[in-house]
Amino acid sequence: QVQLVESGGGLVQPGGSLRLSCAYSGRTFEINAMGWYRQAPGKPRDMVAALGTDNIATYADSVKGRFTISRDYAKNTVYLQMKNLQPQDTAVYYCNIADGMLEGRLYYRDGDEWGQGTQVTVSS
Repeated sequence: QVQLVESGGGLVQPGGSLRLSCAYSGRTFEINAMGWYRQAPGKPRDMVAALGTDNIATYADSVKGRFTISRDYAKNTVYLQMKNLQPQDTAVYYCNIADGMLEGRLYYRDGDEWGQGTQVTVSS
């Protein structure tokens, strides 16, 4: 059974920072690139960061230079450090195996299990 548990979200002022965590289990996640996705109200869920097993990270233009994805294989956890947060970053954030394209790098995931996500709200 796939388990993805995201945490670390909250309310932050513009310019602030947050660090999201995602604990994963139940699948061979360690052999896959992992990604962070976000979904704002009324919008589709988009991948914003991905980290390959070769430790190459890719990002959406909207977050590049502000977000950093990392991974701890020993803890089966992937992180998203977010800095200089802006109101447009407000969304529910999810992690999962990477799927889609970022910076010209293509990722693929089969299956569609998701965790509950963690809410990030950027507001003054």
